[in-house]
Amino acid sequence: MGEREHTYYRTLYDLVRVINSSLEPTTVLDTIAKQVAGALNARACTLRLIDRRGTTLLASAAWGLSKGYLRKGPIEIAKSGLDREVLAGNVVHIQDVATDPRFQYPEAARAEGLVSILVLPLLVEGKAIGSLRVYSDTRRDFTEEEVEFAGAIANLSAIAIENARMHQALKTDYELLTAYNNTIHEL
Repeated sequence: MGEREHTYYRTLYDLVRVINSSLEPTTVLDTIAKQVAGALNARACTLRLIDRRGTTLLASAAWGLSKGYLRKGPIEIAKSGLDREVLAGNVVHIQDVATDPRFQYPEAARAEGLVSILVLPLLVEGKAIGSLRVYSDTRRDFTEEEVEFAGAIANLSAIAIENARMHQALKTDYELLTAYNNTIHEL
């Protein structure tokens, strides 16, 4: 096993441990963003989830980007050809975000020093719930192995997000049921 494969294996192992040990989505997603950027020698990584209205991608975790860049404005799906393509289930690689018309904020990317981006869908049962973005500060072609690794991470991320959502729904249902039972016993 080569050094790169060992790094990917170790990262997957570490992420599975984090996902298995925590149902706190913030902790899990922050760890994923940091680990992915490190394993791929990337400048930054974000995980974005579709809002309840289905119109905007919200930053759920980010590593390696300035607060100013993260506050540049909403990622509106209708205005982002890149994200429409990804949310349709496709992996997208853009070599230069400053010149590609699919990228919503090219000026902000240029100011942040971002050049290339790899974006993968987060899918649950074939339905997109968000995206995983890997940013490079140099013009870069992501290799097939890097895309496969990022795809495995995107799948793990989607599972972790869905598990956390289901846990939260069960917790809410339990709390409502307990409150209802307490109310009945008081009557």
